[in-house]
Amino acid sequence: MNAVRSIGPLLQVTTLVLFIAGGCSTRSGQSDSHAHHQAPLYAIFSAFGPETRANEGTFMGDRPPERVRRVNGVPCHFVRYAGHDLVLLPSGVSMVNAAMTTQWAIDRLGVTTVFFAGVAGGINPSHGVGDVVIPERWAVHAEAAYFNPQPDGKGYRFDSGFQQKYENFGFIFPVDVQVIREGDSMVHAVDSFPADPRLLAFARRAVPGLPGFTYAGRECRIEVGGTGISGSVFCDNRAYREWAFRVWHAECLDMESAAVAQVCWANHVPFVIARSLSDLAGGQEGQNPEAVNEPIVARHASEVVAAILRAIPPDSPAVER
Repeated sequence: MNAVRSIGPLLQVTTLVLFIAGGCSTRSGQSDSHAHHQAPLYAIFSAFGPETRANEGTFMGDRPPERVRRVNGVPCHFVRYAGHDLVLLPSGVSMVNAAMTTQWAIDRLGVTTVFFAGVAGGINPSHGVGDVVIPERWAVHAEAAYFNPQPDGKGYRFDSGFQQKYENFGFIFPVDVQVIREGDSMVHAVDSFPADPRLLAFARRAVPGLPGFTYAGRECRIEVGGTGISGSVFCDNRAYREWAFRVWHAECLDMESAAVAQVCWANHVPFVIARSLSDLAGGQEGQNPEAVNEPIVARHASEVVAAILRAIPPDSPAVER
């Protein structure tokens, strides 16, 4: 997969710099003293209640945080775990909230490495509820152009500059994300944002030592690799799920991870994301049971991230920025 290609039109540059600056100008405005601290600070993100409670239960237990700070109203719990400094915080649901929170966590808290432990919908039909996936890369499935049909009903009427790269879903034509990166002067069209290879190596080292998870009478799998996809869409549609698997061969689909990945990529901040499958994104029979499953399976992802942290030597950087 060709992850990055450069594009140059001035209009795209202007638009995309407004969309996400990747920390180009905000670094000088760091206000938290920890932003200049040399020791690693690991962010452990969640999106909403069940995920947040699972992370707090795993990384805090009955202990109170060492300190709490609110940024933009968001509670940030600073804790110590397995010899590492952590900050537990909710990103908020969906792409814009996740991107915004990740950027200020880097700029204002001095976060050096990002983890996300949460739930997702399963896209790969070989997975079941309770499985945990740790994708190697994240793509955005909902970055798209919407086109009118041709008058004769055969195909769609593209604008003059559009070149189709991915199979469409009706009038929805996916496109790559366009973003500028810190230290670069070009806008890139990016089809996926890679997780940090060293963090993935720690994940592969940690997973075999985990006790097995079970849910609803089945043994759950933990897999490292493949592609995750995200968009500001709650997917509970069988046809869309099947299409998304064809296009991206995706393991899972959620509403935050690719936004977190994009911000980390733009800022050269390493990340890895673990998602426990709470549903099948519309592939189930009958009503989606995600609301019932989430509080239980969210803990699977938290435990996987905890195992990765235990595999990283205490008080030493996992990666170099």
